[in-house]
Parts: sequence; structure tokens; C-alpha cells
Amino acid sequence: MREKQYTVEERDTLLPFLLAHVAGKSRNSVKSLLTRGQIQVDGKTVTRHDHPLTPGQTVAVLPQGAGDHKAPFPILYENGRLLVIEKPAGLLSMASDKEKVRTAYHMATDYVRRANPRNRIFIVHRLDRDTSGVLLFAKDESTKRAFQDNWDQLVGRRGYLAVVEGRPPKDSDTIRTLLRENAAHKVYSVRSGGKEAVTHYTILSAGKKYALLEIDLDTGRKNQIRAHLSELGCPVAGDRDYGAATDPLGRLCLHAHQLVLTDPFSGEERVFQAEPPKGFRALTR
Repeated sequence: MREKQYTVEERDTLLPFLLAHVAGKSRNSVKSLLTRGQIQVDGKTVTRHDHPLTPGQTVAVLPQGAGDHKAPFPILYENGRLLVIEKPAGLLSMASDKEKVRTAYHMATDYVRRANPRNRIFIVHRLDRDTSGVLLFAKDESTKRAFQDNWDQLVGRRGYLAVVEGRPPKDSDTIRTLLRENAAHKVYSVRSGGKEAVTHYTILSAGKKYALLEIDLDTGRKNQIRAHLSELGCPVAGDRDYGAATDPLGRLCLHAHQLVLTDPFSGEERVFQAEPPKGFRALTR
């Protein structure tokens, strides 16, 4: 069986849609396709029978066994050119001098090679080791180049969520400084000689000890959010390197929850989103 694709023409839910379009399959067989992870909606594996469908979406039925190639992290989107994952906190995006194997890049490569040993993965951008969230890989070199050569033009939004200690002085503001990295690899603001960094934040909720911030970046400097919020007097919770006094969730409370970009080949806008980690909202109630 080869992969088959169907276009949704009217509002429906997944199980009735499959029963109407997949020929020669009983109701129980179609349910088994869902259970085994053989059904994708717009490139994302879906197992819920009642998943809602809207016109224009693409439903794919994968060959038997394709759903068995489980990745070690959630797959947010996948097609012939792209692989978008939700990187867990504590995992490097790519290899360093000290760590070569336990990286998102290495694990993603293993994942795509289960289908074909010749498959490859290319790094498009990175997240800090301790930051979780949306991470984009390309599946071929032309796609990698298309994104990297035009990253600032193609990316419409890089949205983050951060739980910070205390509460920023304003409900919403923009932080604009020059950032420099010292010999100890710590980033800090300087009056001259650094690279411009622009961070926008809005308070979503605030409790007695912590505030949850929505953050947008105009620039993507190393440790930009962590440095800016620390210098604001509200370090990211769990960020000992930048002055945090507490570690309420046993991790850096920074999460890349949304990446909005324009597909360089089709011109379509694509929105990739990862849900907030457990505990983020609870800290600010």
C-alpha cells in the first residue's frame, strides 16, 4: 500500500471522513489505522476519531508500519521537505564538543532513516539546550538554503512563553539593547560594540511570585530573552546562570511555542505551535 491523500471539501470529523473515502476498509480496520498512527492531517499524525476537519485540509493514509517509526519527541508537522518537532528542555539542538549523540539533530536523523537509510536532516535554526519548543529541520539541502538565506524575510513570528520571577514594571514593553558575549559565554548588554537585540513582552498572568510572559523577538541573538529579562530584574525561573533564585519546575521556564513563516516554495503561511509545558500557567495563578 502506498500513501494516499484526500482533500477535505466540507466540515467533518476524521472517522466519518475516512469511512467515506478509504475504499475496502471496515469500520474496525479504519479505527486500527488511527490507532497505529497511520493517519495524518496536514502532515501531523492524528489518532483521535473525532478530530475536526475543515475544507482545504489534506488527510493522508500512510502505509502499514509507517506509524510504527516513533520519534523520541512530538512531531508537530512533517512533509517531504520539512520536519517540525517539539524539542524537550535539556536537549541540544545540534552537537557540541562535549555531546555528539544526544541531540535533536541526531535523533531526528535516526527517525527519518527508519523509513529510508539514505534520508537526511538539515539544521535550519536552533534553540538553546534548556529551551523547549518548536524546532524546524529541512529534509534536503535546497530547502535548508531557502530558509537560511531568507530567514528574516520568511519568519513572521517567533513566539515564546516565559515564567519569570517577580513582575516586570510594565504590563507590556520593548527591550532594545546591544548584546555581547564574554569569555565565560555569558551574554550581557553593553553601550557599544555589541549586536542589536530587540525583545517585546506582554504579561499574560501574574501571581505572588511569578509572571507568565508572551514574548516576541525581532532579533535572534544567543540567550537574548534570558539576558534581557534578567537585566529587567525578572530572570526566567530556573535560570541560575542569569540570576534566578528559584527553580520551581526543575527546568528553565522558557518555551518556544509558536513559529510563523512563509513557505519559500509555495508562498503559503505556515503556523507551527507547541502547547505550553505543564506547570507554566499554574505558577502564575
